[in-house]
Amino acid sequence: MTARQWWSNCDVGAEADSEILAIDRLEDQIAPISKNASKIRELIETLEMCHHKAEKWVSNILEAVATGETSKGLGTRAPGQIHPNEVVSKNACGALSAWVAGCPSTSIDLTIGTVPAPRLLACLGERSPVKEWQVQRVIEKIRSWTDWPKSEKDPSTQYVWLSYDQNHCPDHYSEHEDFWRQTVETMPFEDLQGLNDGEFSLGLAIDLLWTCHWKFVENLQIVLEVIGGNLKPERPFAACAWNIALSPIRPRMEVVCNTLNVFCGEAESDKEIDSDVLSMLGESTQEKEWLAASLAKTIRLQLGL
Repeated sequence: MTARQWWSNCDVGAEADSEILAIDRLEDQIAPISKNASKIRELIETLEMCHHKAEKWVSNILEAVATGETSKGLGTRAPGQIHPNEVVSKNACGALSAWVAGCPSTSIDLTIGTVPAPRLLACLGERSPVKEWQVQRVIEKIRSWTDWPKSEKDPSTQYVWLSYDQNHCPDHYSEHEDFWRQTVETMPFEDLQGLNDGEFSLGLAIDLLWTCHWKFVENLQIVLEVIGGNLKPERPFAACAWNIALSPIRPRMEVVCNTLNVFCGEAESDKEIDSDVLSMLGESTQEKEWLAASLAKTIRLQLGL
């Protein structure tokens, strides 16, 4: 059977496995779903374990399951509130734009996360037309996320994919097809966990350089190293489903999943659980069990636990 829309963030393919089908049957048993339960399930549906705030999101969902309600979700940030990650993104764009404009790296007084801009820009080495073109693509990628949702409708801030789902040079890059080809034919990334076809190009790395990723600054530095000519970066590139095993919250999420499984009726074993989370969840109900099982399965599918 086909997986329901709830599982859209899990890449489960055309057919749902037996565990998903069992969780979906739990949903059927409590139908119609209350408004609050539906909202909490939507939080689980939008959960991305590669996000820099994934652990906090999981904590919010656990609290929502326990209380039966939530005020969290997309669009709930106060107007004008700026997240520190936005400052990181804007500083990255500022530093890279200054470099493209010809400013010496040592004169750019910005910090990207905890990394001084001159140290990051030093990865680029001597400037060249192709490097400037590639760095401009990095800037556009970052801005497409920083300016979202404006970037979805404004052509001036839309990012045109370099490699993702592209078989030929996009018209947008036709004037510099040689630069585009150099970018998508540079294959510095090997042995990525989750990579099936053995090819992961510089172009695809730029495409997947998401500012919300837990490893954004380090990923950015790796991309700049490759642009600078280092085709064997010492540190692994990680993006979304690739190298997710490197996620720093993986051990904690395994404990959370073990705890949720016990809450849903699995016999306790020697697996580590969090008794505080188990206590917070309180008495089991069908609705809580459905939400807890959905959360555990989503985490395990995304992290490969």
